[in-house]
Amino acid sequence: MPTEPTDLDSESTEREDGVTLSLSGGGYRAMVFHIGALWRLNEVGLLGKLKRISSVSGGSITAAYLGLLWNRLEFSNGKAANFQLFVDGMQVMADTNVDAGAIIGGIFLPGSISDRVAKAYDEVLFKGAKLANLPDDHAGAAPRFVINATNVQTAALWRFSRPYMGDYRVGLIDAPDVTLATAVAASSAFPPILSPLTLPIKQTVRATKGADLNHDSSYTTKAILSDGGVYDNLGLETVKRFSTLLVSDAGQKIAPEQDPAHDWARHAVRVLDVVDNQVRSLRKRQLIDAYNRGDHTGTYWGIRTNFADYHLSADPLGCLHRDPAPLAAIPTRLEKMPRDQQNRLMNWGYAVCDAGLRAHISVELQQHLGIEIAAPTRFPFPGDY
Repeated sequence: MPTEPTDLDSESTEREDGVTLSLSGGGYRAMVFHIGALWRLNEVGLLGKLKRISSVSGGSITAAYLGLLWNRLEFSNGKAANFQLFVDGMQVMADTNVDAGAIIGGIFLPGSISDRVAKAYDEVLFKGAKLANLPDDHAGAAPRFVINATNVQTAALWRFSRPYMGDYRVGLIDAPDVTLATAVAASSAFPPILSPLTLPIKQTVRATKGADLNHDSSYTTKAILSDGGVYDNLGLETVKRFSTLLVSDAGQKIAPEQDPAHDWARHAVRVLDVVDNQVRSLRKRQLIDAYNRGDHTGTYWGIRTNFADYHLSADPLGCLHRDPAPLAAIPTRLEKMPRDQQNRLMNWGYAVCDAGLRAHISVELQQHLGIEIAAPTRFPFPGDY
């Protein structure tokens, strides 16, 4: 099996000091939950100090729009004064049905389902913007945004970013001429219905060390892509060399079924859910083990996390007496979400991110980062979750 080349990021693979954020998949549920987490990161001044934001699936909708607006958010000392601009746009996306119309259109009209998903993203959020419109991370004024999909041809992680796209077996395409909507549609192409997305490759594919498929035009003229969560549902693969890892997880836990369907279609969906659950569980275990060993600092928070598990002395938002389970059970869809539900998801994302930060970001690390994490005083939206 070929090994991942050391120049996949055009950088050293040695441990690098810096804070990264990974945004998981989970449809609109994840997209909205992550907004709340970003809200809290912005309040404490961490958002503007991130070195990388890695995303998969529904998390990529949030990340890509944040990246598109980055230079308009008016950052100072790690905090965006114009953060509400981002929130407003994301809520318009959450007001929009995508998957049902894309499926119907893909069945009865010319064009694929994934093409129609990309078109919906573009019309509501991205307006023709491309990967080149993401902020330039070379000067350190912005994080690198990495939108992850799965290359079904190579069974490897396909990375979209401003400087390049590609995977370790095919090679890299520098300065890719690809729309943000296409990258996000590939990252969120949930199998089996929204997957795959066929990406034509018209630019030169640069061979990298270990790229054993670079000589074959079957792999260098197109990429057949599926949801990033098929390979890595927490978006950890592209950040694992950094010192501090923040992870926001809005994934569902698979529920038991007494009598699983036996027909091939529904049974296949059930099996895919089992595989997704196992991938997520393994990634989470590896992450927690890395924290415990001291390989990384940072914190994990999840939509299914029990607030009491953080053992915090202060509970200013009254989270110990609230149950987020109904929010965690929202189906993984790209389906219009009522504003009240959006607000509750953002409130919970905000609260559990805060809990993770206060529990696991030490005073020493805060001083190193130039931030101070004080307890919050209220939710972003009236009410709770």
